Amino acid sequence: MMDAVAMTNERNQMFRDLFSGKTPKRVPISNPATQDFAIQYAGLDLAECQWDLTKLEPVYDKFCQDFFTDTYPGGSIRIPSHYQILGSTPIVMSSSGFMQHPEVVGLLAEEYDDFIASPYDCIVEKVLPRLFTEFNGAPGKVAMALAKAMRAQSDDLAYLGTIRAKMNAKYGYAGIVGALTEAPFDFMADFLRSFKGISGDVRRYPDKIMAACEAVLPLMIKKGTLPSPGMLGYTFIPLHMAPYLRDKDFATLYWPTFKKLVETLAGMGQNVQLFVENDWMRYLDYLYELPENTIMRFEYGDAKLVKEKLGKKHIISGFYPITLLQTGTKQQCIDKAKELLDILAPGGKYWFQADKSVINFESKGPVAENMRAVLEYVYENGTY
Repeated sequence: MMDAVAMTNERNQMFRDLFSGKTPKRVPISNPATQDFAIQYAGLDLAECQWDLTKLEPVYDKFCQDFFTDTYPGGSIRIPSHYQILGSTPIVMSSSGFMQHPEVVGLLAEEYDDFIASPYDCIVEKVLPRLFTEFNGAPGKVAMALAKAMRAQSDDLAYLGTIRAKMNAKYGYAGIVGALTEAPFDFMADFLRSFKGISGDVRRYPDKIMAACEAVLPLMIKKGTLPSPGMLGYTFIPLHMAPYLRDKDFATLYWPTFKKLVETLAGMGQNVQLFVENDWMRYLDYLYELPENTIMRFEYGDAKLVKEKLGKKHIISGFYPITLLQTGTKQQCIDKAKELLDILAPGGKYWFQADKSVINFESKGPVAENMRAVLEYVYENGTY
């Protein structure tokens, strides 16, 4: 068996080949399970582990031992400490320990003009105090809360980074780094106007939405820019609202600034991975227009049609249904993996990922056993 350094080198080359349009040695694989799953799989309390990160190293070590993957598994983008310090309402921990994003309104409809004139100032002066209770009050109080939250987040990320470095060194994962941003329309919906609010605005204020998306685009570009763009990095963009829009509204309100975002990031030499949430089948012709080798992880849809229309230009991923891991037999789960390999692997440009993340582990359920079997099957049979 190769040592960890040799495995890292091999995996790095697979992803360099994949991201540059070449055919890798085999199909690269990512484990769909999250940090939440890993904690539960280790038999520990979810909330407690997220508050005490010192418990996580053995959690990750067991997780990495038991499940094959080419990329570091189980990362978390929502750590509770700094959210609680700030009095967060858009990101909160549930009673079960899962971090959740409730429906919130950070920007009122009558504030569109202020936002369009200066998005950054409007976010700082109006949105943040509305969404985070500790941003209200005397300047000194606000500054102290911000300083505490920034220190907590910095310490947490540094500690998680140390665990990641140890696991990478021990298990030889690919050295992929990532950034996260949003399509301007999705940003307006997620944290500013809410799903309900933006849906009404599409009918009442389409011109203001269009102007707001243009105004916030530079912030979304900045948020998604890696410190050092390169072949082993990518910007992750989850796509939320498009399936809920009429075709004409997608064409005028969503697509123009989203396309500019992807083109700008690609122009910097960055890879872009889209999480194509829900059903985008009616938008495949739009997706084709994006820069070559854009990575597209699909949640739903016709895998054969996607491969036919997009697979020669773009990198296809997703489609594997995590619900099958919960309900299917081991053989049914393996058969689905074989089906997707047969459809998506020929000709290259395929990365094995599931249709969404696995967050919940049930000790008496088949998820872990089925997921292990699928990952091993793809590793052993994932040839192009």
